[in-house]
Amino acid sequence: MGTSVFSLRIDGELLERLRQHAAKRGMSVQDYVVQTLIRDDFDERFKTAVDETEKFYGLA
Repeated sequence: MGTSVFSLRIDGELLERLRQHAAKRGMSVQDYVVQTLIRDDFDERFKTAVDETEKFYGLA
């Protein structure tokens, strides 16, 4: 899998908050944002899988 560039314009206040959150975890802002997006994507996919499983077993 290759990489692509994603550009995002944010205000200074949000960037500072992102820097603080990233620093607490010893990460760059870029790594922090990417990990947050990956985690959110996983959460959505996991919920969908659980919903489909419950539907299959008639639990939903």
